[in-house]
Amino acid sequence: MKLSWGTLSKRVLVSLMLVLATVVATFQTGQASAAQITTRSLTLVAGASDGGSKIGGVVNHLFTFTPGTSGQTIGSIQFLYCTTASVAACVLPTGLVTTSATIFSQSAGANGFTLVNTTNGAPYLTRTAAAITGAPALSYQLNTITNPTTAGGVTFFVRITIFTAAALGGTATDTGSVAASTAAQIVLTGTMPESLIFCAGATISTTASIPDCTTATSGAVSFNQLFSPTDTATATSQMAASTNAASGYVITVNGTTLTSGANTIPTMATLSTGDLGVRGTGQFGMNLKLNTTLTSTVAVGAEVAAAANGTSLRGQATTGYNSVDHFRYVSGETVANSANGTAGPTNSQIFTASYIVNVAGNQASGTYTTTLTYICTATY
Repeated sequence: MKLSWGTLSKRVLVSLMLVLATVVATFQTGQASAAQITTRSLTLVAGASDGGSKIGGVVNHLFTFTPGTSGQTIGSIQFLYCTTASVAACVLPTGLVTTSATIFSQSAGANGFTLVNTTNGAPYLTRTAAAITGAPALSYQLNTITNPTTAGGVTFFVRITIFTAAALGGTATDTGSVAASTAAQIVLTGTMPESLIFCAGATISTTASIPDCTTATSGAVSFNQLFSPTDTATATSQMAASTNAASGYVITVNGTTLTSGANTIPTMATLSTGDLGVRGTGQFGMNLKLNTTLTSTVAVGAEVAAAANGTSLRGQATTGYNSVDHFRYVSGETVANSANGTAGPTNSQIFTASYIVNVAGNQASGTYTTTLTYICTATY
């Protein structure tokens, strides 16, 4: 069969058009199979000592995303770190290091991966390829990645690509980029100095359940009744203390007994545990307890509040001043300290000092007064 040049040319042209149509069809089919990864994010998670967005910090990168293709086969997932999110050539962010990365967690929707981190800036997860169910939300955290070191902070991008086979083989299907930024850390500096808060007054109240020295009232205190050989007169005052001193504090009481001119009322100082009050006998004493038997109807005083727990609250009454209905007074003695458990720092507590006066029948008349000074000393 003899063909003319014109006929041959037409047939060649038709063949070329068919080839071109096939290539175009193939290209269009590949584009159609690719999908955009959706609902994607990169969270910079704090590392062992560095904040997640710290410039040059060794931190953890948590990726979450949803595949665009439902039910696809996944064999590997690449995380390509770049300075841009476009399809332009990928430039590694300055200072970024991924070669020490480890896989910390992986999604139940597609797991069984191991991490390959041999190429800096291009770690990938790989497994024996398997199909996923639907298009689940996926999550993978890569630990011990060094953030970019650009001064002042920088935005960087990670291009996520899903492959149908292990080790970045097969076909690249879904893809999408996420962005993250490093930033200068805010460094706040403050100083807690050596602290001792101490106050005394007739009463001290609490604010938000914490003893508040700004509420301390005047230290002018009167006994509840006239002195009498047939009954015990009582009075109370309060003090509050807290400290951050390593060895805590001690509180001493200082001052003379009750005096009217040349006349005095004897102090209670014969027993280290304190004395019981005896009506008709000259006695001036105190303790830091809730006393119940001084009168027939009224309790006097209060326990330390809040109660010591040996850790954050250590304040307690000391020997001689810590027994219910037993009283003592010796100027200069320690009446309280922060040694519950072991001596040390403590939050604020309120101590209530209870005072009693008993007098003999021949006690000289007059107005009896004393000025007591409580001194709180902290040891740092």
